[in-house]
Formats: sequence, structure tokens, C-alpha cells
Amino acid sequence: MTLALVGSPSNSLAQSAPEAAPATAASAAPKSKTQATITEAKKALESITARSNAQDVDDMQLAELKAQADDLVTRLSEHLGGLKQRLDQINARVKELGEPPQDGQPPEAAVVTEERTRLATERGELTAFSSEFGQIWNGAKEISAKITEQRRRLFSDALLKHTDLSWGMLTDAGSTFWHEVETFRETMASWLSFAWKFKKLQLLSAVFLSIGAALFFLAGGYRMLGKMVKRDPAIDNPPYITRLSFAFWSLVLQTFSLTAFMLSTFFFMDSFGVLRTDIRPLVATFLGFIWVVVFVARLSYLVLGPEHPHWRLIRVSNKGANVLFWLILAMALINGLDFALTEVSEVLNSPVVLSIAKSLIASVLIGVILLAMSFLKPVLAEDKDPDAPGRSWPRGFPLALRVLGIALLLAALSGYVGLARFFSTQIVLTGALVVTGYIGILSGKAVGKQSAFASTSVGKYVASRFKANEIMLDQIGLVAGLSIYAFSVIIVVPVILLTWGFQTQDIKAAAIRLLTQISIGNINISLIGILVGVLLFMAGYLVTRFAQRWIDRNVMARSQVDAGVRNSVKTGIGYLGVGLAVVIGVSAAGIDLSSLALVASALSVGIGFGLQNIVSNFVSGLILLVERPFKVGDHIITGTTEGIVKRISVRATEIETFRKQSIIVPNSDLINAAVGNWTHRNRMQRSEIPVGVAYGTDPRRVIELLLELAGSTPQILRNPEPHVEFLRFGASSLDFELRFHVADINDGMGIRNALRAEILRRFEEEGIEIPYTKQDINVHGTLYTMRAPTSEKEKQYEPTDLHDRGAGDAPAG
Repeated sequence: MTLALVGSPSNSLAQSAPEAAPATAASAAPKSKTQATITEAKKALESITARSNAQDVDDMQLAELKAQADDLVTRLSEHLGGLKQRLDQINARVKELGEPPQDGQPPEAAVVTEERTRLATERGELTAFSSEFGQIWNGAKEISAKITEQRRRLFSDALLKHTDLSWGMLTDAGSTFWHEVETFRETMASWLSFAWKFKKLQLLSAVFLSIGAALFFLAGGYRMLGKMVKRDPAIDNPPYITRLSFAFWSLVLQTFSLTAFMLSTFFFMDSFGVLRTDIRPLVATFLGFIWVVVFVARLSYLVLGPEHPHWRLIRVSNKGANVLFWLILAMALINGLDFALTEVSEVLNSPVVLSIAKSLIASVLIGVILLAMSFLKPVLAEDKDPDAPGRSWPRGFPLALRVLGIALLLAALSGYVGLARFFSTQIVLTGALVVTGYIGILSGKAVGKQSAFASTSVGKYVASRFKANEIMLDQIGLVAGLSIYAFSVIIVVPVILLTWGFQTQDIKAAAIRLLTQISIGNINISLIGILVGVLLFMAGYLVTRFAQRWIDRNVMARSQVDAGVRNSVKTGIGYLGVGLAVVIGVSAAGIDLSSLALVASALSVGIGFGLQNIVSNFVSGLILLVERPFKVGDHIITGTTEGIVKRISVRATEIETFRKQSIIVPNSDLINAAVGNWTHRNRMQRSEIPVGVAYGTDPRRVIELLLELAGSTPQILRNPEPHVEFLRFGASSLDFELRFHVADINDGMGIRNALRAEILRRFEEEGIEIPYTKQDINVHGTLYTMRAPTSEKEKQYEPTDLHDRGAGDAPAG
């Protein structure tokens, strides 16, 4: 909470004088509200402390208390931040007022003294509030740390609690067990009789609604996922990606449907008043037991495929798949029964020795099963025949199974039953969840491979429905793979944390911290803030593009503005809109722009040297857009490049030559070099047609004919009027040049071609000759005499054929 007290440093002394009177009244409400907040925070801290020190507090209650303490710390931090911000404002204002006058100095104005006194009073009150908030904040931090240590101690005590095992204890547990069975039977019979007689309609309604919820998820999932959750009998040897997708999505779909059925059953039965207080935990435990067993059984069946060898995800033989499936199912049943029977014992207030005996037997049996699994030979034979006898486990795996089995047996038989029970539970549940997540990750990896998504049923549907090409399908497959990764992690990790003793409050608090506050040094990053910033940037970008199109098509087009001006306005709106979208997105993401300003100032030297060309092109692009020496569609010449301007971007300009070659010219080159623009002011162009006639032709008649032809051409402008220039007396002709102007430079070539053809036709009619170029060529020959070679060197270079001799090498006459 930020205290909005009166007295802003930006107010002048004259303005603060009339506001000094109501300042006290205005500040009374914020002070009382702050005091009320302090009182409330103290009461909350005292309540958390008292409840955490209770003797019968359990781990779930401690988790809730820790969440409350952490929330109190967060709220107090916000209050402290607001108070600190106001104190900084007051200190800055006091610094502006300066030191009070010393003895012997002229007194200051009364309004200044009054404001100084008011600021000092307010600073004292805020300092006192900050001190009280700080004390409560420290207390909340301490109690949060204390609760964490208390929960850790409870967890370790539960795991490492030692029990003296004896034959008498087991005998007592056996006799107590049958009494518990009879009590449980009577309790359930009494409840069922009550529910059927007095709550029949509610009970049946709850069951039917639960079945409807399960069928809704199941039918909707099958309709949405289609072939991904069905085995195709026509495929004899399905690809691994197909097997992975089928296993993962069918498991997810059936698990969600089962979960919906279980939760809705409990919810409706409890809402309709069918469940009694003593029956509610028993029903919840029974539903949880069914969920665990069905989940592990379905996962094992999909991975091992005892009845579908070609759909297995691991290479095991038929016999190995069947044996492993039943052993894993037995471990799930034993572990689930252990927890279910322990809950029954707690509800029926059975002796603790009975719960210890149940956990002891369950841990021993699971240890024995692990030892039995280590001696199996389930691996597929080398010839890959699933009916052939299998091979032993890979090296190291049997040893790991035996170590786990022996550790469970030793922990249970030595009296550490709680530790043995905990690890047996993790072997069953955590193992199943890890396998599920691993299958999901493998499925996402397979889907994300290049060209893999196009071969799936979903990819084929997308390709046929939306006419997607191969590149688009690959991009969709990459996004789908990443989505499957995230889905696997989000589903599996929280459940694993729950099995390891974390409470729902812990996972919720961790998720909130992960999404809202990730601290890296003094920097806090919020994933939600970043997501909101990205969404705002995308929204700003879309709005900018819409504004560009709307202004260009509705405002600029109706005003018949030049295409180059429209492009400049459109580009400027784009830069402005994207810049604002970046600023809004960065601010919404929680990134301090002042920090970015510091970074930018620190990097200014590096930008000046290392990025000077980029900065120069950027500034030059802005100059081109504002000054507009040329625009899109102009015909320009720069250096050796001549063509039409197609696009002016922030870094470079695209010029298309008349041979349809695109040349990208950096903007700084166009700013610093001479650029000729044929269409800068207008599109009018002067064209010239040189003409040569034979000597003896009347030059006046030639001029008349050329002007007549120019005047009869409608595309040639009359102002400026056409003109014929008698250039020179050439070597073989009298040289003239017809000069005229056209309205559009793009029409010049066609007009010149048509006019040349007409000139040639009229000259032929008038008998005017266009002479060929005449040249006189004089050939001067040289006479050589031949002599016989006198040395071997001369013989080496003597011509061997008449074709090798030059014109002067012919023998003398």
C-alpha cells in the first residue's frame, strides 16, 4: 500500500500555502488505514504462530500455515516498498528546500518553514510505520522458516521411526485384524442400508452423473484424438511414433476419464448427503485405491503389450511381457491395499500395531517381487522372435533390482517400517509416473522430428483440411512436440511431488513463485508478466498493421495521394506502432526501462564503434522517409545502378533494375552519394532521336518533316514544343536531332520506337537518303627477302606450313 499523503515536491511554495491547512485532515485517513493494516498483520502473525505451536498439528496444516506466512511476507514487502518510495520523495523535497537558516541569517519565508515542519512530521510517522512493518516482516520470515524446519522434522521422524518387531506383536495384529474386518463389515452394511433406504434417489443420481461425466470425457477424447487412441489392425508393424502416440494419448484419455468418474462420484455423493462423516474417508480411500491400480495396470499393459507384440514399446518376449505385467500389477495391488487398509484402521480406531503389521507385510512382499524380477529373462531374443525364450536383463539392471529388494527387506525387518513403506510406494507410483512422463517426452520428440508430423493422422487431416504444405506441417509438428513436452511435465511433476510428501499448498506456492517471481540477483522475472508483455506486443503489432492498411486504403487512397507518399506514411506508422508496442510489452513484462537506459548508455561507446554502419543506415533510412529525395516507384540512378525504387526500409533500399534484378543499397550510400531521380518533381521527360541524312539534302525540308511528325504524335507535349537541332556536318552525313517532351517517362521508349519507324517511312517517300558510314582504308605492304636458316635455333622457329607464315613471310619474287 502506497501512502498518498499531501505534499508533492513538484508543488511550488505559493501553491503549497493554501494546501497546508487541509493537509493534516487529508493525511489522517491514510495514517489510520496504515495503523489498521499494522494491527491486522500483527493479529495474523500471532494466529499463525499459535497454530504452528499446537501439539496436534499435522503436515497438511503446517503447509497451509507456511503459505499464509509467505503471503503475509509478500503483502508486508509491498507496504514497505510504498513507504520507502514516499520517504524518498520527502527526502528529495527537503533537499530542495535546503538547510534552515542559521543564527544571524535572514529568516526564511513562513510557507517554507511550515512545509519543512510538515515534511519532518510526516517523515517521522512514516519511519515509525516502516519500523513496525519491518518487525512484523521479520517475524513472518522467522515463522515461515520455523514451519519449514518443523515439517522437515515431522517427515524425518515419520520415516526413521523405529519399531521393535516381535512374534507377539504379529500375533496381536492377527487377532486384531479379524476384529477390524468384522467392524468394517458392520460399518459398511449399516451405511449401505441407510443409503438405500433413505438416500436411494441421491445415490443413484450420483452414480449416473458420475458415469455421464466419465463418458463425456471418454467420448469427447475419442472424437478429438481419433486414430491416435485406437490400434489399427491393418498395420502389422506400426512405426515407433505411432506406438508412442497411441500409448501416451490413450493412457492420458483413459486416466482423465477415470479421474473424472472418481472425483464426480465423490463430489455428487458428498453433495447429495449420501456420505456419512465416518464413511467419507473410507470412500475416498477406496476410490484412490482403484485409481492407482487401474492407472498402473493400464500403463503396464500399454508399455509391455502382452497381447499385442507389435505395439510394445520395449523389446521383451511374449512370456517376459506377461510375467512382468502381472508382477507390476501385484506390486500396485499390494501397495494400494496397504494404504487403503491403513486408512480403514485409522477410521475404525484400530491399534497402531495393526497398521505396522500391514505395512511390514506389504514392504516384504514388494521386496520379494523385486528380487524375483531380477532373475527373469524377459529381453527379446536376438532373432526378434517374440515366442522364443528371452535373454537376461541388460548389464547392471538385475543388480539394481536386487539392491532395491534387499534394501526394502532389510528396512522392513529391522523395524524401519515407515521408511520401507515410503520407498515401496515410490517404486510403484513414482516409477509409473516417470515412465508416463518419459513416454510423453518421447512422443513429443518423435512428433517434433522433421517430416514426422506429416505422417501422423492429425498431420494428414491438417494437410487435407487446410491445404498445408510440408514446411507448415513441420512447423506445426515442432509446436506440437513442444506442447507435448509441456503437457507431460505439467501433469507428471505435481503428482510426483505429492507422492514424495509435498502438500497441495506447497505445489501451488511454488507454481505461483515460478510464474510471478523468479529472482536472479536483484532482478525479478515474472513468467506471467512476460507472457502478458508478449501478448500486448502482439496485440499492438496487429493493431499497427490494421491501422496501416486502413489509413492507406481509406484515407490516403481516397485523397489520391502519390504512391510514394502513401508508402512513407505507411512505413512511418509501422515504425511508430511497433515502437510503442515494444515499450508497452517491455513495461508489462516488468522490465525496468530505466535499467535498459543504463545499459544503453553503457553500450553507447560500443554501439558508436561496432555498430556505426547499422546506426548510420538506420538514421539515413529515417532521413529518406522524412526528407523524401525519392520515393517508392521513382526511377533513380546511383553510381552504376539504375532502376525503380521498390521498397525503402529502415536499413536499406531495394531497387529493381530493368532486367528485373533486385539490388539492395544501404541507405547511407544513398544519402552520401549523388542520386539522379528522373521522377522527383514530375514524370515528364525529354527524349531525343538523332537522324543523319546524305549530303545534298535540303536541311530545311528535313527540319520541317521532323517537326511535322512530332506534331502529329499525340503523346508528345506541345509545351515545351518539339525542336529540331542541326548538330553538325558529319563525316558522311548531315546530323540532326529531334527533341521533344513526354508526360510520363515510362512512355518514352514506345514513343521513340514509333516515331523512328514513321521517320524512316516519310524519308523513303520524300527520297531523303540516310547514308551508310563511309571510310577509306589504305593498306600498305612491306617486301621481305628469304634466306636459309643458319643455326639450330633459327630452324626451330622456322614456319613449317604456308598457313604459319605471315603476309610478309612470302618469298620474294
